[in-house]
Amino acid sequence: MTSLSDPTPQTPVVETMPAKSPARLSPQELKLRRRARLNASIRYSLLIVVGFIMVYPLLWLIGASFKTNAEMFASPWFWPENPTIQGYIDGWTTSTPYTFATFFINSMQIVIPKVIGTAISATLVAYGFARFHFPGKRILFAILIATLLLPDVVTRIPQYLLFRELGWLDTYLPMIVPAWFAWEAFFVFMLIQFMRSIPREMEEAARVDGANTFQVLIYIVVPMLLPALVSVMLFQFMWTMNDFLGPLIYISTVEKYPISLALKLSIDATEAFNWNSILAMTVLALTPSLVVFFLAQKSFIEGISTGGTKG
Repeated sequence: MTSLSDPTPQTPVVETMPAKSPARLSPQELKLRRRARLNASIRYSLLIVVGFIMVYPLLWLIGASFKTNAEMFASPWFWPENPTIQGYIDGWTTSTPYTFATFFINSMQIVIPKVIGTAISATLVAYGFARFHFPGKRILFAILIATLLLPDVVTRIPQYLLFRELGWLDTYLPMIVPAWFAWEAFFVFMLIQFMRSIPREMEEAARVDGANTFQVLIYIVVPMLLPALVSVMLFQFMWTMNDFLGPLIYISTVEKYPISLALKLSIDATEAFNWNSILAMTVLALTPSLVVFFLAQKSFIEGISTGGTKG
């Protein structure tokens, strides 16, 4: 018998049921367990096969960059029999007075300002549409959404004439400046949808504490918006690295060519191609996008799959 002054609490004893061993399972339970294992094995086997088929072109591209031209067309297998880095050496020097490093730097001069401008301008416009009410908001939002259905080829000629009058031809400005004015409606719409699912209570509490609109955006909204912003920046990075038509229209000096146009320099219709050099430089051109994607993969998936904050 314990006294009323005894401070030691009595903890209840929790009995756990031991897991059934395979020997104690009934024939029906054994059958269900085997069927589940068989289904899982088939499912994962199919996923591995389909994944290998999807990744194989990239594997072949990497492997073929270490092959000679003769071996490249002799076997469809991606693994080279006699690996060589001559394709990387020849491709890096290029057929111009400039090395491939020059074209990498040119691409970064376009990509970095464009990604930063897209993130800033799309966030500001999305915040205005998601949090403020002003005359003509619905009409402006409808126009914004309508531009998503407008093909880029429709605006190419007006843009070219405009940039020609501004004296921006053969510069990077036609590809950078529009990004600083929320040119990509898809990114604005994406951030608006993400921002609408963010609760307003924290913003209202910050305003009660004396924060203005800009401080609320920077210190409250942007940290919560970070997964969607990473997705926007990653999309813009990859799209700009792969853009061929824009630089082809506005850039005419070889010294200013980005990677996409530099790869075209390696292909001459009057001579035989050094395909191993072209593929080697293609691998190098893909490397920044792959590295950025894998570094930001977690935030990218979270920004795409979730519509707001958790908890």
